[in-house]
Amino acid sequence: MSEKKVTKNDIVEKVHSNTRIEKKVIQEAFENIIEEFKNALKDGSTVELRGFGTLEPRLRKGREKARNPKTGAILSVEPHYVAAFRAGQELKKSLMEIPVEKR
Repeated sequence: MSEKKVTKNDIVEKVHSNTRIEKKVIQEAFENIIEEFKNALKDGSTVELRGFGTLEPRLRKGREKARNPKTGAILSVEPHYVAAFRAGQELKKSLMEIPVEKR
């Protein structure tokens, strides 16, 4: 499997080539969708994208003793929320079809 990353601009280019909608319009719509995802998660809501997956805010427990891996310094971490993604059935099935390289 390749290590290639797909960026926002790559997606905008792909949608533009498939639909011929102006890139500026696609970019603006994409930014608005992402902003709405952020707002929903900030409000504590779950974002469900049928056939793709679910984004949800998940509480991470705090820790009295945590270590900064770069400096080795011991510090404490407060409880905080993170965005968690769960893949949907259709996405899981499509990923199962990717051939595995044998070494």
